[in-house]
Amino acid sequence: MKKIYALFLTPLIASLAMVSLNTWAEQSTNQVAENTNVENTNAESKSYRASKKVPAMRNRVYAQLARAQQLADEGDKIAGFEVLSEVRERLDSLNSYERAMLFNFYGFMYYGNDDITMAVDSFEKVINEEAIPDSLIVSTLYSLAQLSMQSQNYTKALQYLDQWRSVDTKELTGNQEMLFAQLYYQDKNYHQSLVHIDKAMAIAKQNNKAPKENWLTLQRASYYELNQPIKVTEVMEQLVRLYDKPQYWLQLSSMYGEIGEQEKQMAVMEAAYQAGYVAKSTDIITLSQLYLFHGAPYKSASVLEKAIEQGDIFADENNLAMLSQAYLAAKENQNAIDMLIKLSEITSSGKHDVLLAQTYLNTEQWQLAINASSLALTRIADSKLASDSIEKDKATMYLIQGMANFNLKKFDASLGAFNKAAKFSSTEKTAVQWSKYVTRERVNHETKMAMLN
Repeated sequence: MKKIYALFLTPLIASLAMVSLNTWAEQSTNQVAENTNVENTNAESKSYRASKKVPAMRNRVYAQLARAQQLADEGDKIAGFEVLSEVRERLDSLNSYERAMLFNFYGFMYYGNDDITMAVDSFEKVINEEAIPDSLIVSTLYSLAQLSMQSQNYTKALQYLDQWRSVDTKELTGNQEMLFAQLYYQDKNYHQSLVHIDKAMAIAKQNNKAPKENWLTLQRASYYELNQPIKVTEVMEQLVRLYDKPQYWLQLSSMYGEIGEQEKQMAVMEAAYQAGYVAKSTDIITLSQLYLFHGAPYKSASVLEKAIEQGDIFADENNLAMLSQAYLAAKENQNAIDMLIKLSEITSSGKHDVLLAQTYLNTEQWQLAINASSLALTRIADSKLASDSIEKDKATMYLIQGMANFNLKKFDASLGAFNKAAKFSSTEKTAVQWSKYVTRERVNHETKMAMLN
């Protein structure tokens, strides 16, 4: 967010208000009327320098500056500067207006060479002249504000804008309101920034135009800095509606999640996926998790499986584990088993073997359940880690061995496993109950076998 100015500066600087030679003739024509108005004004005149008359530009100076402009337009900037230097050598003989226009053109040339420091210096020399048209003062102050902003001197830019507003009493345009908004944002005055953004949008609405994209992104940033997620979400809705870009869909989904609108979060993310906007691995995983959270485990698994097959996400332990969980939730047991077997092959922690043993037991694959639980116990023991979860895993594996051996009619092995499970507080009660049941069933089984013999 700290470099947000970069998102908005270019379109404004592109309209930098520099006075070119094409407008000088018009300004010279208007000087007579402006000077007449000065003479007729009282102490409260709106003219910036009402006490001075603006002198005319002499043809000789005009011709030299016109030549400099022509050279610059043709790409020969060096020659253009040389002509300006010739004019500057006679600086003392120039009148105030001629000096101002000379420095104005220097500013224009320096800006074209990306020399912002010298451009600012030149334009400051323009406004230091006394007897110049108000129109030149207005355009130069606005240009200085923009250039100061480009140089990240936001305090100075606001000062120039304040001076500019004291001269130019016309209603602000949308772009001008946004220049204020950007500067207040950089000055961390987010409330004031939003005031100007709202004014800019009101102007656009009056003209039956949609707010510009960079206006909305600055509005979003301001609300974000003020920690107003609902307002951020509302702006994101406009960005999606007016400027259909992948990042806006994903950001809107994220904002819905932040404000607790999980249903909308899922709907927007799914729409983005169908539109082909979900491409990053993090976004794919987020979508899969959302499907799982909203009770659509099969979709969750399908998204992950497709992404892994296409190489969009890695088939690492975390992603395969997530895929196995999605398959289990979708009751796709065999697919889950396949994933858990892969996980058992790539990691020796034992935690995936625990889940594999449980899945084998649930699918009545008794011997495989015994094999997986035995491997899990071995790996857990080798890890030499002690925690409540590990102790519970051990207890669960002994229970699984007891149940699986019972179903294979291996009563002694079953009772031995339950006796081990009974030593853990988490499975003691269940293990004791199973032991009683297995003991009775072993007696019944032995009785039946005796009768058959």
